[in-house]
Amino acid sequence: MAPGLESDGDNEEWMKTLPEELWDIPLTNLTIPGSHDAMSYCLDITSPLVRSESDSFRLLDRVFYCFTRPIIYKWATTQACIHLIQHVENIVQQLQAGIRYFDLRIAHKQNDMSHDLYFTHVIYTQVTVVDTLNTVATWLSEHPREIIILACSHFEGLSEKLHEEFIYSLKKIFGSKLCPSNADITLRRLWTSGYQVVLSYEDQTAVHHKELWPEIPYWWANTANAGELIQYLESQKHRGRPEGFFVAGLNLTADRCFMASNPHITLRTLTMDQWECVRRWLEDQKPGAESTSLNIIAGDFIGLIPLCSIVIALNKVLLKH
Repeated sequence: MAPGLESDGDNEEWMKTLPEELWDIPLTNLTIPGSHDAMSYCLDITSPLVRSESDSFRLLDRVFYCFTRPIIYKWATTQACIHLIQHVENIVQQLQAGIRYFDLRIAHKQNDMSHDLYFTHVIYTQVTVVDTLNTVATWLSEHPREIIILACSHFEGLSEKLHEEFIYSLKKIFGSKLCPSNADITLRRLWTSGYQVVLSYEDQTAVHHKELWPEIPYWWANTANAGELIQYLESQKHRGRPEGFFVAGLNLTADRCFMASNPHITLRTLTMDQWECVRRWLEDQKPGAESTSLNIIAGDFIGLIPLCSIVIALNKVLLKH
């Protein structure tokens, strides 16, 4: 960890311990910590590239595999293995840190005869989607007053049949914890109903299932510079907030030219080096119903920086004095 950085505290039951004054405020008006590319801590460096990568990049990867793979790995990894945990249980560490929104990119491997689904970010993860979500469901059963938002997207290689099988699995895993898309989403109402999972599904298949919520907008600056990131987010704020849930992404991004010209930099060092600039901006943000208020705030390397604690603390602004 870079000098001067502090890790996140234990926010395992932060929703349960919110003041009662906030129990009747919609979750869309609270600030909620999120994890960008939540499962990228366990990417499989030996896996194939995802289908959406260009033929030219695939050729380059085949010819110069020993050169391309370390670069892919260090720039596609957006989350860290907390406490050296490399497997599916790491998602529990993010939950304990306070993360309640998870950016989950789903895919089926090309030429894979099984129906197993994996998470992706350029390459595939070591763990399967179903194993991970079963772990999350177990954690939720042990924490009945915590609510999570799962944003499933991308779906590379999924046929209509695989979509339906996956949705069936989601219903089986979470059961009565799934919050219908027309539900009242205050903490008090969710607790009373036993709902714990808002499940966003970025595919038209979702319209046939009342348990699936539509795609949640994600503000993405697409820059490696924290100043430009903040400028972008400020411009988005002043255009007005979307209806319902939305995400302000604090994640920095580098293009391939930047990666190739900065061989000693990783996404992790880039994020840590510019964190203080992002932190100063973040501490000035506000939840609520105003047009410039923020809702879900997602970042990289959860647990290595105190993003969760800062985002959760912003909700104190809503308390009546």
